[in-house]
Amino acid sequence: MILFSSLALLAGILVSLSRQINGRLAVSTSPLRASLWNHVVGLAVLTLVGLVLGGLLPPADAEIPWWAWLGGPLGVVFVASGSWLIARIGAANTALLVIAGQMVTGVLLDLITGAPGPLGGRVLGVGLILVGMALTRR
Repeated sequence: MILFSSLALLAGILVSLSRQINGRLAVSTSPLRASLWNHVVGLAVLTLVGLVLGGLLPPADAEIPWWAWLGGPLGVVFVASGSWLIARIGAANTALLVIAGQMVTGVLLDLITGAPGPLGGRVLGVGLILVGMALTRR
């Protein structure tokens, strides 16, 4: 469990750094340009890693539901909006609002899919994030 928690923490650190870097690029250019270069460079790196490690392409495209491909367009909106927001409301507020949105959506998805675990703890976690956001706004 420590390994998985550490990887999740590292992912959070990398998301925060990525948003800051893209936010800075958006200030120098535009949010759409920052998003474009984020995805172009990311595609290049992913392609190289996929070529080295293999397994880049799914084995059977016909078996994948249409909605499973929506992650890419949603990611574009996420990157572009994050780049735009950081310059306007700051890194801490952007991060807290993004995390709050992720937590609310995560709790709802857990409820819909029947994921195990205490609902009260999840709701409390979302509440604490929202309180944290409110405190940074004052």
